[in-house]
Amino acid sequence: MAYVIGQSCIDEMDGSCVDVCPVDCIYEGEEKRYINPVECIDCGACLTVCPVTAITSPNDGHDPVWQQDNIVFFETTLPGRAEPIGSPGGASSLGKIGVDTPLVKNRAAARE
Repeated sequence: MAYVIGQSCIDEMDGSCVDVCPVDCIYEGEEKRYINPVECIDCGACLTVCPVTAITSPNDGHDPVWQQDNIVFFETTLPGRAEPIGSPGGASSLGKIGVDTPLVKNRAAARE
């Protein structure tokens, strides 16, 4: 499994991770970012620049809740979309997705 972005990224859309990613594998939902596990090359560039330490490496182990949430973002049909995002070969080709997983949507709503 590739790097995973966890809960502390909700409402933190700094974008430093996107700027340093050499393969454009970090996608932007509405309230959180997600790393595409197929496109990620495990370089770790994103890990060192995250201002809220939301990113975990495969070597450090992932919280299974956020690892599953990351899979859901790419492999299920999210609200308002006709099909799963899958692996389109780079986030910039899609732009901001504008929707999050149910887990993130519920956590973001609870913060309001």
